Amino acid sequence: MSIVFVPQKLRGTAKINQETIQRLLDENDQFIRCIVEYMHKGRAVECVKYQQFLHRNIVYLATLADASPPDNVPSSPSWPTSDQSSTSMQPSANTNEES
Repeated sequence: MSIVFVPQKLRGTAKINQETIQRLLDENDQFIRCIVEYMHKGRAVECVKYQQFLHRNIVYLATLADASPPDNVPSSPSWPTSDQSSTSMQPSANTNEES
């Protein structure tokens, strides 16, 4: 069961680490797969149930991200921003190689 469903009296006592976050992300992956499967079968009630679980996990992860210190943020994004061209994503030659 997800950490999000921990009883109120126990909340705040668990240590949140990378393993916990990865477990939640894996759980979200399963929720998405279930949602897609039920959508294809036309079973809307089950879809809504899993969408609620997914939403709860996403809100929880967003809350963790907002509460984390800013020094965990990478100094430069690994994806192009709107002002960067797609050619900037090409690997550049290593100029520090020894001959």
